Amino acid sequence: MRGLAREVSPSTGLRFVCYCKDCQAFARFLGRADMLDSGGGTDILQMPLGRLRLEAGDDALRSLKISDRGVMRWYAACCRTPIGNTAESPRFPIVGVIHSFMDLESSGLSREEALGPPLCRLFARSATGPLPPAPPPPPSFGLFVRRATKLLGWSLRGLGRPTPFFDAKTGAPRSPPRVLSASERAAL
Repeated sequence: MRGLAREVSPSTGLRFVCYCKDCQAFARFLGRADMLDSGGGTDILQMPLGRLRLEAGDDALRSLKISDRGVMRWYAACCRTPIGNTAESPRFPIVGVIHSFMDLESSGLSREEALGPPLCRLFARSATGPLPPAPPPPPSFGLFVRRATKLLGWSLRGLGRPTPFFDAKTGAPRSPPRVLSASERAAL
């Protein structure tokens, strides 16, 4: 699978590190410990859905939901690479692209140069180990306002379309989500 993200920079997205149990369960489901930092956090860039395009291998696109409610987690079935997280509908114009799907090496830029530093950390109480040195701060009211402003702007400018994850006509997920059972969640 190969994808392309357009117009990616520190000013066009929102980068954060999430330590929630669901992000950790997703990494374990995929067998991808490399998507977690030393504390169990996942580095994520939120950006408009319409700026991400799958260019090859989209037949391997799969989705997962950790429970009946919550975000859809997208991955490549062929290599178990995480792609990103979306809402259950394309109406919410955002995808949280997981750093493991990004090839920044070819750009010659570090993650910090290309995406900026993480703006905050989420669910740090669920960390599985010590947070990395100099972790990002917890979320603030100012960051909440910045995110709401970006989401509104993306929506008004139509940047939620086209989306590689949902059918353009029906809005249905291109891969119906597999929902983990209670016993599968407990095992993860």
